[in-house]
Amino acid sequence: MRLGLTIAAALLGIAGLVVSLAGVAAQIMPRRFSATQQRQIMVWEVSSRWRTWPAGKIFPASVSYQLSYLIFGTADGLKLSAHRVGIAPQSGCQAATDQALARVLDKRGCEGVLRATYTDSTGSLVVTVGVVITRRTAPPVSSLPVGHGLKPGIRAVPFPGTLAARFGNRQRQLSGAVSRGPYLILYTAGYTDGRGRDQVSSDPYTASEMSSLGTGVAQNVGASLDAMPPAPRCPGAPGC
Repeated sequence: MRLGLTIAAALLGIAGLVVSLAGVAAQIMPRRFSATQQRQIMVWEVSSRWRTWPAGKIFPASVSYQLSYLIFGTADGLKLSAHRVGIAPQSGCQAATDQALARVLDKRGCEGVLRATYTDSTGSLVVTVGVVITRRTAPPVSSLPVGHGLKPGIRAVPFPGTLAARFGNRQRQLSGAVSRGPYLILYTAGYTDGRGRDQVSSDPYTASEMSSLGTGVAQNVGASLDAMPPAPRCPGAPGC
């Protein structure tokens, strides 16, 4: 009888030890994320880049873009580059965008705008690009106000002592926007010589080159911010 009880007690002890070891192993072994959890972490990482990345990574020193093939009649167009002249401090939507656009962005819970200014390789064209951060999803480009003449957009940022020193709001020639994931990327372009707004649409070449500069820089910035990271795996990922 005693022998049976002793054996039973020993078996229970061994079973308890196995369960304990299994629990410890579960704590030590890397956590496994479900597909849904992986996606959530990846989306969180993308939407957090505006605050976790250094400004120089959000706005690279040099950006390549393509001039429309329609100007040259070739299949590939012409590859050009823009160079950063300065990065502005973060500002609110009211200060960084025109009033009509600011009202739309505020309804989306605008948290701020990051801006930088670039010039083209010839030093004759300039563009200010802005990354809009909202608490809700970024508004689609089609929902933005149009207006008459220059559509409401990002405000220009001049930098004294650079080629962009004379690029102010009155020098803006055209503006536009690109939507990339949680980010709305705005741009406005003009000349570096300080001339006021004229009808660039009457000059197809200049209009195309200026538009290519603006959209090219905006798309490049947006593509980096919105690029999906590798699927998270433990150790090393948030939540591990």
